[in-house]
Amino acid sequence: MPQAPSPDHPRPHHLHRLVEEFRALPVDSDRRREIVAKLDGDAEALPFLVSVVADPQEYDLARVEAATILRLWPPSDPVAAQALLTALRDPEEDLVRQYAAAALGPYADEPPVHEALTATVLEDDDPLVRHNALAAVEEAGPSEARTGLLRALAHDPDLGVAAARTLTEWGRKPDAR
Repeated sequence: MPQAPSPDHPRPHHLHRLVEEFRALPVDSDRRREIVAKLDGDAEALPFLVSVVADPQEYDLARVEAATILRLWPPSDPVAAQALLTALRDPEEDLVRQYAAAALGPYADEPPVHEALTATVLEDDDPLVRHNALAAVEEAGPSEARTGLLRALAHDPDLGVAAARTLTEWGRKPDAR
């Protein structure tokens, strides 16, 4: 007789059923977001979540939910970072961009992610995307590159105070060169 699945090992047919239901729904159905939310913590669902967050045609709130899960349960797979970078570059979806930026912290040591976070924090037109990118930098923790980025922000009218606070928390001087 088969053993009941443990919470750490979800039933594969359960995931398959949810993905099939997701795909059968209209793109703008909020049920799609609910299905993604049900997959929180399900390691087997990560490839599906990556595909949702990277798809610019996907329902925006499902993409936000997927980005949030990837932030909370970051896989070591660089495909997840690439999916989040794709979402960050989506010019049509500022809300998705905000969540994608916030979810990049666990991947900040990867050069393309560091470059994207730097460009976003310094130059993005959306202040909320900039703030979320800064939160990802803060979450990633101290490094020479991130210290330099925060020092470059020290005089920014919107992010300077937060950058200086983070540098101080990291034991770094905001005005050192």
